[in-house]
Amino acid sequence: MVPAAIQEGMASNEAIAASGIRDLPPAAVAVSARARASAVSCSLGKSATLAALTEGNMRRREFIRLAFGAAALSPMVARAQQSEPIIGILGSSTADDYGPMIAAFPKGLNETGYVEGKNVGFESVWADNHYDRLPVLATRLIERRVNIIMAAATPSALAAKSATSTIPIVFAIGGDPVRTGLVGSLNNPGGNVTGAAHVNVDTAPKRLELLRELVPGRPLGLLTNPSSPLTLSVEGAVEAAAQALDVKLTVFHARNDDDIDSIFRDAPGLVGGMVIGTDVLFTSRLSALGAKSLEHKLPTIYQYRDFVAAGGVMSYGGDIKNSYYHAGIYAGRILNGEKPANLAVQLSTKVEFFINLKAARALGLEPPLALVGRADEVIE
Repeated sequence: MVPAAIQEGMASNEAIAASGIRDLPPAAVAVSARARASAVSCSLGKSATLAALTEGNMRRREFIRLAFGAAALSPMVARAQQSEPIIGILGSSTADDYGPMIAAFPKGLNETGYVEGKNVGFESVWADNHYDRLPVLATRLIERRVNIIMAAATPSALAAKSATSTIPIVFAIGGDPVRTGLVGSLNNPGGNVTGAAHVNVDTAPKRLELLRELVPGRPLGLLTNPSSPLTLSVEGAVEAAAQALDVKLTVFHARNDDDIDSIFRDAPGLVGGMVIGTDVLFTSRLSALGAKSLEHKLPTIYQYRDFVAAGGVMSYGGDIKNSYYHAGIYAGRILNGEKPANLAVQLSTKVEFFINLKAARALGLEPPLALVGRADEVIE
């Protein structure tokens, strides 16, 4: 029979899971669990206490290995000793989906002298693409007294800014931080928020133009997530471009995997190609979207090279990993004493164009030489 103190700790973990918080690092959970365990009769013995805690701790440590490499020092120890700063990671998607991209963050952090397991720790929470969970998750990080919040994507950054005006927030996003209200200006962000951005929202109309060159004379589609704070900007810009190019445009909305599956099944009978709008939901499914493009014979264009490498026909946009790298540098500079208000937003205006000729030909398309000639890289 499990003693009451251990049952209480287990119930607390189940409540956390039910609230939408996944893969929490062990700091808060393990410390509170040990406090409860101390109330258990000594007759229980150390082995039973450790058995009740081990499974949850090992599962939560797995995220740190996935997204940031190897962690030599448990964040639980760091929190107990207060011997190192803690960076809270607020993610809009999941650790599994976004880990490879966010892994560039600690690389930038390392350049400022901070190395996980030596002098900095991480606590991470993920919304599993349910953006309505982000305010609760942001509050949870604040309650844990993290030193910095790293906001992965625009929805996370907006939730973090609404939750605190004192804890420094560093973002990595694909939209305009001024237009979305994150900062007052790029050069003088003010307040407690700064970070790095790339221009993938503003390049959405160009993606429509490139797709039109690939499949001229065909009606085209735009796939967006209506839950995203970037959707109105993306749809407005692409619809204006479609009107200017005399392209019939159909807008498709997807909030989850079922929506995406349904759209890719039905869209080929309605449009000749699809522009995929900027959003975490789609970025976290690059490989799946590339595969669906081939499966359903639907030419698609997105904003990252990884999409083309996974089977998408074309991509045009900035480098998301570069934004996370610069966000890591800013986090380190803030830990070293600089103020977010004085750190200008790092805005990358560099864009790259990639074509997957093999994927295009598998769809029965032969891209025009003029289009291929403008590509930064052609995958054959």
